[in-house]
Amino acid sequence: MKYSQIFNTLLGCKNDDEVFDYLVGNLKETIKSWDYFVNWQKVLKNYKSVKVSLNLLNTLIGEADIEKAARELLAQYPDVIKIVPALLACRDKNICLLTDMRKFDYSFLNNGLLPAGLVNLTASIASLKTMAGVRKEEHLQVFTELEAVAKVQSIKSSNAIEGIVTSDERIAAIVNQNSAPLNHNEAEIAGYRDALNEIHQGHAYIDFRERDILRLHEIMMSLAGYEYGGQYKTDDNVILEVDADGNRRVRFRPTPASETKQAMEQLELAYMEAKSDAAINQLLLIPCVILDFLCIHPFRDGNGRMSRLLSLLLLYKNGYDAGKYVSFEEQINNYKAYYYEALRQSSAGWDTNENDYFPFMENFLSTLYMCYKELDKRFAVVHGKKVTKKARIEATILNSLTPVSKSDICHILPDVSPTTVEAVLGAMVKAGTIQKIGQGRASRYIAC
Repeated sequence: MKYSQIFNTLLGCKNDDEVFDYLVGNLKETIKSWDYFVNWQKVLKNYKSVKVSLNLLNTLIGEADIEKAARELLAQYPDVIKIVPALLACRDKNICLLTDMRKFDYSFLNNGLLPAGLVNLTASIASLKTMAGVRKEEHLQVFTELEAVAKVQSIKSSNAIEGIVTSDERIAAIVNQNSAPLNHNEAEIAGYRDALNEIHQGHAYIDFRERDILRLHEIMMSLAGYEYGGQYKTDDNVILEVDADGNRRVRFRPTPASETKQAMEQLELAYMEAKSDAAINQLLLIPCVILDFLCIHPFRDGNGRMSRLLSLLLLYKNGYDAGKYVSFEEQINNYKAYYYEALRQSSAGWDTNENDYFPFMENFLSTLYMCYKELDKRFAVVHGKKVTKKARIEATILNSLTPVSKSDICHILPDVSPTTVEAVLGAMVKAGTIQKIGQGRASRYIAC
């Protein structure tokens, strides 16, 4: 402090030391102690609630690789991250700590080292796709009828996977828009119907873009009254699994809410880049993108249903439309244990860019292959240009190497009524072209 004569005039202080002593001696009691600046009573009270977390963080002291140790600590005790803003004297709770944004890189798809089984599977699918395309041109009416049936099955199955169910009669009424939804589940089903119709009718103008994805989600969620339709999640979510004893545990932690928008933007860009690479088989690319979407889990609700809608969208845009005539979602639902196991395997290590895409790719492509094979069965190869329901029933039996039941035929040809199947079977037995084996529900039929 620089001494001035004014201190002598006003305070009677003759030098710097006297001025200082005067100031200290006249400070009010309330501001002489640290209590004036810090509410220690409140600090000690709040400390108790984070004492364990602070002690856990103290274990990082002296670690040779503190970043690695911190990652391992946070993975095991994720709640520790909640106290970091306090340590940083920061009121923003949405800070990112030790997070490396997931990198989306599909260049491995053009390195020529892909499993032979996957490559062969894509070739088989491509062959079936070509055959289906020829048939559709010649027998459009049959495919139109199959599409109507598949739509009902898709809407039913995709929602059933999520535990959203109603009766078959109500499903049909909602899909055909003969009735308004009567409850929350039916509103959810109607929302999926509208989103699926959007893809069926407008897939040429829709792409894997943020605005389209958000719009599809809004369409899917709006009828059920969700306010967050068309919006990314605002809170972190987790994927739980339940063991045989009913115990729950966290199976996977998706991308934090604070990083979701950026992650989706990066995913879109990576997809567009890979899409333009002529060396990448698009049929292999699609399941990789869908897996990454599922791992980001960008929405508060509806992520599973959106993944199936986006699967159909990307398949349709690349000319693979079997899911329009044989429900892709139904095939997933029929073998959902295999689907979830493949998802579990491929999501392991995803957050650190160490995951293996191949299990999910194989499951995805196997599902698509089953759709094409089922379409082949339902079409029931008939020689000639006119394909009637009667001819398709006859071909289904005559082309089978093993006896088939009435219910088998109804499953293979879902667009044909059981009454029609029964009538054709009776006529074929009477004509002697097929033989009936067994009685009642056990009845089977085979070519003579």
